[in-house]
Amino acid sequence: MMHPRMTLDRLGFVPHFLSENDPRPAREQIHDRYAHGGGWNPFGGFKLDTSTLTLRYPGDPPLRPLAMTELREERLYFYDHAILMIIQTDGSFEVSRVD
Repeated sequence: MMHPRMTLDRLGFVPHFLSENDPRPAREQIHDRYAHGGGWNPFGGFKLDTSTLTLRYPGDPPLRPLAMTELREERLYFYDHAILMIIQTDGSFEVSRVD
């Protein structure tokens, strides 16, 4: 956890969508296991400050990460408003709302 008041409960069901035993990347696992909620649907427009991992979207206040987990080579960052970012080792990333 990154935020001092963050709890596992605030992450919702997302951690249950991921399995180290499933060889697929996180986005595919979430898309499959969260199908009833819309799956993984990334949307663009976010800018990432790589030094603080703050996400910025035009017209919205900045989002700072609340928690982080890893799935093999991927890092998953949880933000307020059910925003989830998956970042790859090459620095590329996708952002989706998973609520």
